[in-house]
Amino acid sequence: MIWEELLTFEDIKKEPYYIEHILWDHDPTKVMEPLVVKEGSTIVCKKPVKGYVFYIETSGKKPELFLMMHKGNAFSETIAKIDNIPQEMLNEAVEENRKLIKYGICPINEKIKMWLKKELGLL
Repeated sequence: MIWEELLTFEDIKKEPYYIEHILWDHDPTKVMEPLVVKEGSTIVCKKPVKGYVFYIETSGKKPELFLMMHKGNAFSETIAKIDNIPQEMLNEAVEENRKLIKYGICPINEKIKMWLKKELGLL
């Protein structure tokens, strides 16, 4: 682990680099998929993801929102926990995306995306 402790949402808000490199439409469950796959008789190398992705962790007592850092070398790490989002929004997103959850990782929904963008001053 690079980070000794997780950043807060306030930390993220203060650093423009994080905000500028958020991948709003990236599915966080894709982090579990291999970068090299065989499709028929062809070997396909997927482009590594580089940037920051919000996701909902569902394996705990209640859903929680986190920010994951993806590096171009296929390395990823959770760097921040967002505590001040309403729990009802997380519950709603988990229910909406229940079929998309993989390994306890759930994508955010449009409502959470808009809440985050508003909180980050992007709207």
